[in-house]
Amino acid sequence: ALRELAGAGVLERRRKAGTRVALLPVRKATLDIPVIRQEVEARGQAHGFTLLTRTEGAPPVPVASRLGLGPSARAIYLETLHLADGRPFVFETRWLNPAVLPAPLPDFGQVSVNEWLVAHVAYETGDIAFMAEAAGPREAAVLGVAEGAALFVTERTTWTSEAAITLVRLAHAPGYRLQTMI
Repeated sequence: ALRELAGAGVLERRRKAGTRVALLPVRKATLDIPVIRQEVEARGQAHGFTLLTRTEGAPPVPVASRLGLGPSARAIYLETLHLADGRPFVFETRWLNPAVLPAPLPDFGQVSVNEWLVAHVAYETGDIAFMAEAAGPREAAVLGVAEGAALFVTERTTWTSEAAITLVRLAHAPGYRLQTMI
């Protein structure tokens, strides 16, 4: 019980110094991986998506490194544009590690990879980063914004206990707002 309370940040445990209540307990926010369709529908809008690209091959070195893949590993690359009431909502670029995915894979032109992964592949851990970035040429073209426009970007990597599942980058159209509970 003490170990769990220490893990939650309520207690401070120090070897040879004992255990005490933390002066400033750590507060943790829990973030769920959203299903983009549900996020759009919660806004009262109709969701749609278009699979723009699907390729398979050796990922670039920075991607392989983030996913912990060796030099001969193969990965699936997808680009998907999600729409809200027919307008660009988020441009999703994603690398998948096929070695940890259940077979057979669905047709990602018919089912969103975001929704399929949330429903079919359990993750144990991951990391997430939020940032504001200027739209590059590809993002600007897909989202229908000027190159250099400010975008809200989320990058996330998820893992099973043994291997990476996916690395995803979500570039949201201008005006996007993230809200979460703490």
